[in-house]
Formats: sequence, structure tokens, C-alpha cells
Amino acid sequence: MNTFTFVFLLAVAISFGVHYWLAQRQASYVAEHRSAVPDAFKNTVSLEAHQKAADYTLEKGKLGKIDSIIGLIALLLFTLGGIINAIFNYWAGEISSPIFAGVAAIATTSLLMMLVDIPTSLYQTFVIEEKFGFNKSTIAQFAKDQCLQLGLSAAIGLPLLALILWVMDGVGSSWWVWVWAIMMGFSLLISWLFPTVIAPLFNKFTPMEEGSLKSRIQGLLERCGFNSNGIFIMDGSKRSGHGNAYFTGLGNNKRIVFYDNLVNSLDDEELEAVLAHELGHFKRKHVIKMLVASSIMSLISLAILGWLIDKPWFFNGLGVDQVSNAVALLLFMLVSSSFTFFMQPITAYFQRKFEFEADDFAAANAKASKMISGLVKLYEENASTLTPDPLYSAFHYSHPPAAIRIAHLEAKA
Repeated sequence: MNTFTFVFLLAVAISFGVHYWLAQRQASYVAEHRSAVPDAFKNTVSLEAHQKAADYTLEKGKLGKIDSIIGLIALLLFTLGGIINAIFNYWAGEISSPIFAGVAAIATTSLLMMLVDIPTSLYQTFVIEEKFGFNKSTIAQFAKDQCLQLGLSAAIGLPLLALILWVMDGVGSSWWVWVWAIMMGFSLLISWLFPTVIAPLFNKFTPMEEGSLKSRIQGLLERCGFNSNGIFIMDGSKRSGHGNAYFTGLGNNKRIVFYDNLVNSLDDEELEAVLAHELGHFKRKHVIKMLVASSIMSLISLAILGWLIDKPWFFNGLGVDQVSNAVALLLFMLVSSSFTFFMQPITAYFQRKFEFEADDFAAANAKASKMISGLVKLYEENASTLTPDPLYSAFHYSHPPAAIRIAHLEAKA
């Protein structure tokens, strides 16, 4: 242990403490407002639906607190507890190549941490989601998804990791600029491939049938000047009762996707308004802005890692006696969130700002009243709480709270 150990423990304690305090506030606030539907929704949401949303939020919050405690314990055991040190020492003795030993050690650590997360994922899916009528998955489907994700991570992630470690070893002190360029190029490639190569491995995508809905959507796309590679219905209902819509991909590989349960829940004009909102993100260049912001933050992070990588106190302070690029990369990925948690409300603020702008676009290119009615249906059917704690939502919510968002749209209507 050294001075950095205490700095790390202080950062972990503050980060965990703030998140736990906010979770407690959220639970208290939701429970306090469970008995009455907010005035803005009294004519559209039943008391039964409001209370279901409150109970669902409270159940997820309890599990979230347990998950955060498990995560804290795992982080301390893997770092100061010596698990990472033992894993790297083992693979260094088994594999002579530092690069491949590093890949094996990072893969082993990642696999163990994935296994730590599985119990809470199982409980979330087969207890909480089942209790509130959202789960449509099976144990077999869950296991298949986990294996498929693991296989994809190995097939895609391990070669990329080997390339990154090779660059870190071979190009000198400017390695972090080259690694940043590789990561950005890889991110763009995956975004381009996702709609047609990766997503179909998990779900079935069926082109939308000809009819009034498709005609309405095509009219909206023409008005907005948006070119896509097709409009698809995704079989989201095979896993969950939650509905959603999104567009994905880059360049000529963009797709518009509706969950099948969303199409079954909303009428044509409501679906048009929801899609107009998603198109608003594209037309207002939110995707590009977030990509640029993410790229800048990644570059800054790698520059900091470039400074830390030859500092023995960084390794020793986190319970590792072996100094290597692979160890530094893994440690940095594990502990950086404890030092940057204060960035979360800033990111959330801009995300909510973008949501308001997308709502404005939807109101200008579809009916604001239909956007409102569609959102209310989604809040009710997804059991989204209508009464989040203001501080919790300011810190965590990427979308404005329901009452604020509806009021904004009503002004546009």
C-alpha cells in the first residue's frame, strides 16, 4: 500500500457513497409519491399502473444497491485483494510472449467479472421482470445470449486487444495516440456492421409490410430528408415486454427499427411521432456530437494512461507487483470510473438537452399531441416511474423526467 492506495480508496468511497445515497433518495421519493397519480397524468394513467411503476422501480432499486455492493467488493478483491496480480503472474509463467500473456490475463479477468454479474442478471430477468409481467425469455435463451456475447467478445475483442498491446509495446511514448486512432476506427466499423452483421445474431429483423404505417413513415422520411437502408420490425417480444424504436448504422447502412411490441401498442400517428423524435437526434447531429465528445474523452483518458503507465506507484497502489502495459490497461479500465463519476451528471444533462431538441423536432414534423399520447402509453406499459427523485434523475437520467417532458411537449402542442 502507498499514498495512491488511499487516494483510490477515498475515490471509491466517495463514488459509492454518492451513488448509494442517491439510490436511497430515489427509493424514498418514489415510495412517498406512490399513493397518488401526479396531476399531469391523472386523466391518462390509472392509480394501479402508477403503483405498479413505483413498485417496479423500488424492486429494481433494491437489486441495484445489492449489485453495487457486489461490484465494490469485486473491485477491491481484484485489485487490492491480489486476484489480478495472481492472474497476471500465472499467465506470465505459462506464456513467454508478453503480449499473449497479457491478452490471456485480461481475458481471464473479464470472464471472472462477467461471472460475478450473472447472478444479478438472472434475478433481474427471472424474478423482477417475471414478477411484473415483462420477461418473455427462458433460461435456455438467457444462456444462449450469454454464450453468444462471450463468443463475439472473444472473436472481436481478443484480436483488437492483441493489436493494442502490440502498438503499446512497439511505437514508443506516442502509443496512446495510435491506440486512440485504432479504437475510433474500430468503433466506427462496428457501428457500420452492427445492423446487418451483429444485431441479426440476437434478433430477427423483418422488413415492414406495405400498408398505411409504412406509407406514413416513408412520408416522414421524405419530409425530413433521411435516407435509410430499410424499415424493420424486431422480435423484441421474445425476450421482454418492453417496447422501443431506434435507428442504427452509419452511411448507407442505416436502418430504422421498431420493436414488435411497440408496433402493437401505439397507433400509426404515435409511431410516426416516436420515429420523428429518433430522426430529430440524427437531424440535430446529436449522434455526431456524442461521438466527438466520446472521442475527446477517450483521447484524454489514454493520455492519462500514457502518463501513468511507467509509474510504479500506480501498480503497487492497486495491489499489483508486475509492471506491464497489459496490467496498466486493465487497472485503468477498472478504476477510472471511481475517479470520473462526477462526469455522469454533466453527460446526463447534455443527453436530456438533446432529448428536448429531438422532441421539438418531433413536434414540428409530426403531431405533438401524438408524441405525448405515445409517451404516456410507453411510460405506463414499461412501468416507468412518473415521480423520480429530482437529484437522482439529474444525476442518472438520460431522458427528462416524465412530467417535465410532457409539459415541454404540451407547450409545443
